[in-house]
Amino acid sequence: MNGHNAANERIKRQYFAYLAEAQGYSEPTIDAAAKAIARFEAYTRFKDFKAFHIEQAKAFKRDLAGQRSNQRGQPLSKATLYATLTALKRFFTWLAGQPGYKSRISYPDAEYFNLSVKETRIAKATRSERVPTLEQIRHVIRSMPANTEIERRDRALIAFTILTGARDGAVASFKLRHIDITEGTIDQDAREVHTKFAKSFVTTFFPVGEDIRTVLAEWVAYLRTEKLWGLDDPLFPATKVAVGDDCRFRAVGLDRKHWSNAGPIRVIFKNAFVAAGLDYFNPHSIRKTLALLGETLCKTPEQFKAWSQNLGHEHVLTTFTSYGVVNSRRQSELMRSFASSAMDAPR
Repeated sequence: MNGHNAANERIKRQYFAYLAEAQGYSEPTIDAAAKAIARFEAYTRFKDFKAFHIEQAKAFKRDLAGQRSNQRGQPLSKATLYATLTALKRFFTWLAGQPGYKSRISYPDAEYFNLSVKETRIAKATRSERVPTLEQIRHVIRSMPANTEIERRDRALIAFTILTGARDGAVASFKLRHIDITEGTIDQDAREVHTKFAKSFVTTFFPVGEDIRTVLAEWVAYLRTEKLWGLDDPLFPATKVAVGDDCRFRAVGLDRKHWSNAGPIRVIFKNAFVAAGLDYFNPHSIRKTLALLGETLCKTPEQFKAWSQNLGHEHVLTTFTSYGVVNSRRQSELMRSFASSAMDAPR
C-alpha cells in the first residue's frame, strides 16, 4: 500500500500555503491541519481527494470515534474529535472551490464532517481549570536554590513570568534590551520577541511583591555587571552543554544564545513545582493567576481595562471569558454570600 498520493500531496501543499500566506495561521495550527488530513488519508488508503464521497466522511467519523489515544488507551475525547473533523471540514470546503475539484466536491459535502449537536456541545464545554495561587508561586520561588548561575536563571525565569505574564514563547526570545528594571517594564517588541499574533506592546510589572521583583533585578544585574553581557544578549540564555570527564554530556553553565523553543522553560517550571512539593502548573497558567488577581484588585472598569491590556489583550472580554473564569469553589462562596445578604436584608 502506498504511503502517499502524489496528487493529494500537491494540493495539500497549496492548501498549507493558503493557510500560512492568506489566512496568517501559525505553524502549530498548520501542523494540526496536516495531522488531521493525514489521518483521513490513512483511513481511505490514500485515495485521491477527487474521489471523495460523503460516505467516506460518515465512515471516517465512526472510525475516529472508535479509536483510542496512544498514551492512555482511552477513547479519543470529544474535543479531539471536534478539532480533527473541523480541520477536515475546512480543508474540503476550500477544496470544493479549487480547479479540478469543484466539479467533484460540493460545499455541502464538507458538512458531513460535523459532529452531532450534542457531541459538539460536549467538545466545546469549558472546564474549571486549576490555577496556581500567588502564594504557591512565591513558595516555589523561595524554595528554588540559587547557588549556580543556571539555578539563578531558573529562579529568575519564574519570577519574571509572574511579574509580566509573558507567554513562554516570548520569554525564550527576550533580550536584555527589552527589560527596564528601573521603570519596571518589559517591551514585547514583535520584531524581535515571539509574541502571539506578532503583536507589540509594553507590559508594566504586575504588583505581585517586591521580593519577586528583587529576584529578577538581581538576575539582570548579574548578567550586566558580572557577565558583562550587552543589550542584544538573551535575558534567559540557554544552558551550555559540554562533554565532561566521564565522556558524557553535562550542563556547564550558560550559553550566550537563546533557546530555540519554549520546551526547556516548561521543564524548568515542572521541576521547580515538583521540587517545592506542588503539582505541576505550566507557564501559561500563570496568566490565569494574574487575571484572577486583577479581578480582586481592580475596582473600576478603567483599572481592569488597563490590567487586561497589560496581559496583551486588545479586548477586556478576552480576559474575562478566557482567563477570568470563576472557579467552582469561589462560585460557591459567592453564591452563599448572596444568600446571607438576602437573609440579613430588612423585610
